[in-house]
Amino acid sequence: MIKPILIRITTVPISLDKLIEGQLSFMKSNYEVLAVSSSGEILMQVGKKEGVRVVPIEMSRAITPFKDVKAVWQLYKLFKKEQPLIVHTHTPKAGIAGMLAAKLAQVPIRLHTVAGMPLLETTGIKRTILNAVEKLTYGCATRVYPNSKGLESIIKKHKFTKTDKLKVLANGSSNGINTSHFDPQLFTSTQNDNLKNQLGISANDFVFIFVGRLVGDKGINELVAGFKELSDRSDKLSVKSDESSMDRQQATTKSLNFKLLLVGPLETELDPLKSETIKEIEENSNIISVGWQADVRPYFAVSNCLVFPSYREGFPNVVLQAGAMGLPSIVSNINGCNEIIEQGKNGWIIPVKDTEAIANAMEKSVSDVASFNEVKMHCRKMIQDRFEQKVVWEALLEEYQRLENWHFEK
Repeated sequence: MIKPILIRITTVPISLDKLIEGQLSFMKSNYEVLAVSSSGEILMQVGKKEGVRVVPIEMSRAITPFKDVKAVWQLYKLFKKEQPLIVHTHTPKAGIAGMLAAKLAQVPIRLHTVAGMPLLETTGIKRTILNAVEKLTYGCATRVYPNSKGLESIIKKHKFTKTDKLKVLANGSSNGINTSHFDPQLFTSTQNDNLKNQLGISANDFVFIFVGRLVGDKGINELVAGFKELSDRSDKLSVKSDESSMDRQQATTKSLNFKLLLVGPLETELDPLKSETIKEIEENSNIISVGWQADVRPYFAVSNCLVFPSYREGFPNVVLQAGAMGLPSIVSNINGCNEIIEQGKNGWIIPVKDTEAIANAMEKSVSDVASFNEVKMHCRKMIQDRFEQKVVWEALLEEYQRLENWHFEK
């Protein structure tokens, strides 16, 4: 039996690798899967890892009209050649190029997942252009999947598309989380101690971690400033101890030594950090920046608390990963983050772009041991119960099959 063709598209291949990791392979039982993204070694690696065909088509994350038209034309030719039943896009540029080309090529089922909206942080003529692009993307799609309830509300509020086109799958998230892979028990104390030694982290240091791109709209300027403020307060801080805790060494330290571990690439083109932020990262010996890492789990394993003060997200995998690794999270009050974290239960929610709130939340997590340990107890189970990966994959497969049946019944 010939399987129908499913084409999945992202702007850059790292999104195929991380945003929907495992999904391509999972869908192979029901579809012939083809992955499309910009060229590079990562795209080839995704093809081998997932066991699917890949096609490189250059797409830029910036506004580049000539390149964008070229990408639409190349996608159109690909769709006419492959005759897919389903085209499913992720990320804004892949969304507009892929959905427009699929509409022109008369692909029957055209799906777009919304995992974040960069336009929310723009103003003026650029915002007007991005609003129009968003509406065109959704207009060309047959279904649109916000990956959080918050994003669904934003789309409805701005009237980007008809309500009946929208659906949040499962409990949200683009890919869920494999809690068997993100499991702190996979890392021994010896492994953790060795990594701490490599990074210059002492046994009694309390480690805050950020994982993601080091850019402005991830809240890095405020995070670094908040950490500096916390450091300035350190001599005046005291610890409310929790003698009953069996995990006390992991949760706090009486000496109030702390580090900030930054895991992710420093990007200097689209949304660069302030010069004073870069200077602080370079000169503060308590800030450790390790760049992009293929496996972030060892870094979670040597950390105590995620700080993720992003301005905008769809449904952030990083917060899921941290929770699965047993870490409480300090997150900004934005969609996605405030659907994963429940205030005071598995973390703390703070206002967006608020340096003092970041410093205060970090101070509380370091100094109030009892509160921290209580929150830490719930983190992993709350992720397992709501966002296990197979739940998300099966919900998406069920949606594909529902739409497939609908198409052939017409």
